[in-house]
This record gives sequence, C-alpha cells and structure tokens, in this order.
Amino acid sequence: MLKTILVGFDASDSAERALGRGADLAEALGARLVVTSVAVLPVSMPGIDAALPGAPAQFAAAGVDELELNERHLERARALLAERPVETEFVAEVGAPAERIVELAEEHGADLIVVGTREPGFLARLLQGSVSEDVSRATHRDVMIVH
Repeated sequence: MLKTILVGFDASDSAERALGRGADLAEALGARLVVTSVAVLPVSMPGIDAALPGAPAQFAAAGVDELELNERHLERARALLAERPVETEFVAEVGAPAERIVELAEEHGADLIVVGTREPGFLARLLQGSVSEDVSRATHRDVMIVH
C-alpha cells in the first residue's frame, strides 16, 4: 500500500506530467503527496575565483535567481494541484537534485518516487547526467519515471 509519494518537480513538461501521475495515484490510493523542487546553487572554487575576478558575485546572484526559480516551481505545482483533493506538502530544497530527492524520500518515508525525464541527447546526458537515472540508481525505493 502506498502511503506517501514524493514527486520531483522543476516545472518542465515532463515534471508536470510526473506531478499529474503522482497526484492521480495519491488521489486513488488516499496517499500523501510530497512535492519538491531542488535549486542547484553554483559552487565557488578558489582557482576559478582567482582566474575570473568578480565570479563570486556572479555566483551569489545566480544562487538568488535559482532560489527564486525554485519557489516559482513550487507555486506552479500548487496551482496545478489546487483542485485536487490530495494532502500535499511542498518542500523547497537546495543541492544536487537526485541526491536531495533520494534523501527527502528517506526523510518522509516515501513508498514511491515519481520523476519526469526530458530524454536529453547523448552530449547533454554525458555532460549533465540524468536526474531520473541518478535517482533510480541511488535509491532502494520504487521509482516511476514519467516520459
């Protein structure tokens, strides 16, 4: 029996489909829904900071933008779920998305993690990785990847 479903949400089309799928399951099973958006903050590195004067200020500004974007993602999720009779908790997080999603699933005792996938090209997957693949490899919980 599924009691808690965690959905990773970044306001992309695939994330909206994942949110809908998670909400459908939660509604049908009487489960609680936890929706998270994870902001990735830039990391300051001494070598880069020395080579690129002003980089720390740019990183700090980017961090603020990422946190604001994170909050907008959760507002979008709230709007999409406004009419749904599902107990929902919204969690803003900071860090590596796959890592934080898996940690949150542990913290909330999620029975299922639902994430979308964008089907990136080979080069994007090579350089950036895939959050959905990373989540599925890093957890022992069931994972639903919504295409």
